[in-house]
Amino acid sequence: MLTVNSNQDQLIKQFQEEGYLLLKDVLPADKVRSLNEAVDGILSEEPEALAYNVYNSVERHDEIASLIDEPSVLPLISRLLGHNIQLHISHLTVRKPNPEDVRTTTSSFINWHQDGPHPQFPTIEGLTSTYYIKVCYILSDMSEPDRGNTKIIPRSHNRVYQPDSQNVRDRLPDEVQICGAPGDVFIFAQNLWHAGAPNQSELTRRQLFIGYSPIWMRPIDYKTPSERLLRDASPIRKQLLGIISDNPFNYYVPEDSMVPLKNWVHQIS
Repeated sequence: MLTVNSNQDQLIKQFQEEGYLLLKDVLPADKVRSLNEAVDGILSEEPEALAYNVYNSVERHDEIASLIDEPSVLPLISRLLGHNIQLHISHLTVRKPNPEDVRTTTSSFINWHQDGPHPQFPTIEGLTSTYYIKVCYILSDMSEPDRGNTKIIPRSHNRVYQPDSQNVRDRLPDEVQICGAPGDVFIFAQNLWHAGAPNQSELTRRQLFIGYSPIWMRPIDYKTPSERLLRDASPIRKQLLGIISDNPFNYYVPEDSMVPLKNWVHQIS
């Protein structure tokens, strides 16, 4: 069983080979409970729907913003992407039971794809590099398949791959449904082929995605972080919110003092 406290070299090797990690028991029960309470509050402000996709969700509640620099996960992300990183996206997805697979404007399911811009990231001999990584915090019981689970094709980030069908309802030969309990964490590379399966169960699926990218990339959620997010933010969180220097050159070549994550990871390793 992989946990966040497993040997990091082992985790990095598996991530590089498989394109993903499933880590058990990352968040304690009380943290999961407080995050779900935050999600309840957010959904109460949204129109009633079968499915919800809430981007820039760190702006919606401080409890979700606390995951930006979640200490149980951040050192591993720093090892995978380097220390010059930022928050790229925060994305809450909720899918209620939908046994008829009704398509909604809020994406009750998502077909097979790689994440990225349009047109896609450049490729070399058909392969796309890893430009960003997403951390998925599982907040509901996803321990069985067909509960709106994320589907993946392991190792598809490292080989020229095109799914036989883009339709998430079609079972692909190599597909895996990510099954986990509340508090588990699923980490995957943007170039891994994945999909969001329909929820054919009687349970509501809740997953919260926090993505990280190099600081020289434009984040998806905002041009600059809000004053609310920056208020009382630690130096590391300010870095992760993309605030390191007034000189754009430093986003490519920062001084060590501008990226406090580097020293922090070094001290705890």
